[in-house]
Amino acid sequence: MTQETVISLARECLTLALMLSAPALLAGLLVGVLVAIFQAVSSVQEQTLSLVPKLVAVVGALLLALPWMLTTMIDFTRRMFMGIGTLGSH
Repeated sequence: MTQETVISLARECLTLALMLSAPALLAGLLVGVLVAIFQAVSSVQEQTLSLVPKLVAVVGALLLALPWMLTTMIDFTRRMFMGIGTLGSH
């Protein structure tokens, strides 16, 4: 296994991790900002008002993105297993 191969695999793994975490993180970020604006405008500083909507948004985003996430992970795993045979020849 060459150094270029290791760097390429590491880059692909990091890119995949960022892509798979993006829907949940973006949903939590968007809802968090909206709740913070609402709390600033209304002067309501309840902790559960901040946590519960973000939790619901993250779970909803994960449920909506789950088919895409599974397909992406399966494709990546297949590519890794197919590449195992070529690792020993370098």
